[in-house]
Amino acid sequence: FVTTTMTDAEEDGAEHFPAEDYAAEAMAADMDPWLVFDARKTPRAEFEDWLETNRPSRVCRYGDPTRDLGPVGWVAVYGPDLFPTQGDVEGLQEDWEQLQTSQRPINFETIKELALNHQVLAGKWLMHLETGFKVDHAWRGIACSILEGKMTQAKVSPYCPDAKGKHVICVYNNDFTNEEEVMDLDAAIRATGVKCPLFYKPDVYTYLGIYRNNCWRLCPTIYESKFNLECIPRRSRILNKVTNSEVT
Repeated sequence: FVTTTMTDAEEDGAEHFPAEDYAAEAMAADMDPWLVFDARKTPRAEFEDWLETNRPSRVCRYGDPTRDLGPVGWVAVYGPDLFPTQGDVEGLQEDWEQLQTSQRPINFETIKELALNHQVLAGKWLMHLETGFKVDHAWRGIACSILEGKMTQAKVSPYCPDAKGKHVICVYNNDFTNEEEVMDLDAAIRATGVKCPLFYKPDVYTYLGIYRNNCWRLCPTIYESKFNLECIPRRSRILNKVTNSEVT
């Protein structure tokens, strides 16, 4: 089995910090308060005002005194049919520590085995968008699609002066090992009008601290989707980065 390494395209001009720095930054965002619209318990009539008030380009990562807001980690929408299944993350991390001290190779297959054993199977398509109209427009389309039940949940990073005017949107599915489910989610995202490149990352990689520039030289994403404007009907061209083969 060949370990997948990182590509220049995925780096997207990012500075080369250690994976531990990316992990710490992500953990800090997760621990700060989130702005959440939960369709399972919030009336649909309140959605439009919430969406307009909390446009990602207008929400500040480190707080906004003019709106009496402290730091915000993420802006998120949960769909009416969301049934979260996190799995046994603690057991996963314990087995990960043992794997690192064993003689077994650390690659996608061994990590997938850990994920299956502990049922940590969720994953997400990621997209990076410029602040302002681009991110606000894409986020609106995705958030509305979630309320219509076409996707289950998503989150977007707020405006951060350290992020060079970029936001990340994460759209989730239940099982990264189910390729058909992953492809269906890509199609649902594209149906909202999103045309930028997408990258798919299993949650198990996030829990294990597998980010860019990690010491195992694992690529932190396992699929890449590029929207093909030339074919009719227009669709994504999706690359499996583990096998280096086209899926669609």
